[in-house]
Amino acid sequence: MLAEATVVPHLPWIIGAALAIGAAGVAGWIHTTKLKIKHGYPLEGMWGQSLKPSTDGQTAQRVTLLTQENAEMRAELSSVKDRLANVERIVTDSGFSVSNEIERLRDESNSGAGVPLTDRKAEVHG
Repeated sequence: MLAEATVVPHLPWIIGAALAIGAAGVAGWIHTTKLKIKHGYPLEGMWGQSLKPSTDGQTAQRVTLLTQENAEMRAELSSVKDRLANVERIVTDSGFSVSNEIERLRDESNSGAGVPLTDRKAEVHG
C-alpha cells in the first residue's frame, strides 16, 4: 500500500509525460517526412519498400541527360584548367618579358618593313 500511495498522486504527471513524449515522437516523424519530400529523398514503407519518388522512364531519361551534361562540364573544366596552367606558365616563366617583346616588335615595325602611316593616307586618297 505504500507504493500505491506514492505513485497514485503522481499518476497524472506520469501519463502526461508519456503522452508528451509520444506526441513529440509523432511530430518529429512528420517533420522528417516533410523534409524528405521537400528535398527529394525517397520515402520508404513499413517493410523498406520505396514509395516516393517512383522511378519511371522520365526520371531515367532525366538522370541520363544530367549524366551527359556532367561529363561535358567536366571536360570543359579540364580544358579550362589546362589553359589556365598554360597562362600561369607564361606569366611566371622567368625568361618571358612582355615589355621586351613589345619593344622588339616596335623595333621591327620601325625598321622600314612597310609604308609609314602618313604615306598610306596619301596613297589611299590619291
